[in-house]
Amino acid sequence: MQTILGANGQIAIELARELQRSRPGPLKLVSRNPRLVHESNLLQAANLLDAEQTRQAVQGSHIVYFTAGLPPDTELWERQFPTMLRNALAASRAAGARFVYFDNTYMYPQDERLQTETTAFAPVGRKGQVRAAMAQMVLSEMTRGEIPVLIARAPEFYGPAQTQSITNTLVIDRLKAGKTPLAPVRDDRLRTLIWTPDASRALALLGNTPEAYGQTWHLPCDDDRPTYRQLIQWAGQSFGRASTSSRHHVLSRWALNAAGLISRPVAELRELLPRYAHDNLFDSSKFKQAFPEFAVTRYQQGLALIAEEFQQNQP
Repeated sequence: MQTILGANGQIAIELARELQRSRPGPLKLVSRNPRLVHESNLLQAANLLDAEQTRQAVQGSHIVYFTAGLPPDTELWERQFPTMLRNALAASRAAGARFVYFDNTYMYPQDERLQTETTAFAPVGRKGQVRAAMAQMVLSEMTRGEIPVLIARAPEFYGPAQTQSITNTLVIDRLKAGKTPLAPVRDDRLRTLIWTPDASRALALLGNTPEAYGQTWHLPCDDDRPTYRQLIQWAGQSFGRASTSSRHHVLSRWALNAAGLISRPVAELRELLPRYAHDNLFDSSKFKQAFPEFAVTRYQQGLALIAEEFQQNQP
């Protein structure tokens, strides 16, 4: 049985779809209020802050995916994330299950240096420090060697449905609403984004590849990195706005910092702003060399799929 902890997020939903498609067999979805992705799914309500509930949820699993997320609230991250991960690792150890940790890049330097699996952690801000500590916890479990463990790391998302990311919020969701897209800090720096269904497909592939364990992996992205200016143009064209496809506003760091004084969600994102002043160069060549048959979604493909989905859902 394969088990997804934190099963209601976009990555987890896409992961459940991929496992159902490519790895038929029992699949358990675990969260406080789990929802079916496929009629055959097993559902189990559990609070990952509770060690015993987590142990019971993982019991009988042979692969466990940790995809749990929390709202962008620093104090909440500091109080809850390490406990959730510690409980998940202990439960997987008790079950003798393989452990797949889905991670982000908050712990990396927020500059133009190429990010590889060996990049040293240099977190900026408290959220970055939380994610660095969590990654170290998983690396320690990997070294401990009692169960197979791997880390699968992704950069910022963009994607279909209810994908939550800065790019979806400032560009795609605003286009859907007929508003002018926004670019944070700079519109002329290269961005590396991952298509959420690609992240989930790669996560399923790694989890079911025994040789992948004991390693950190960068999940696969299109290497044709666009600037926000280019991304906005492509997105506008996908939404049928060719004549105004490059129209957008740039939100300066000053404006975003000022907005953070009156908006808690914006304030919670301020520690990420340095990364938008530089090229973001996330390297996924290790994965591509290990899995050359994996088809990575190109940015223009992904944006076209988002626009198509949106049009299909219009009344």
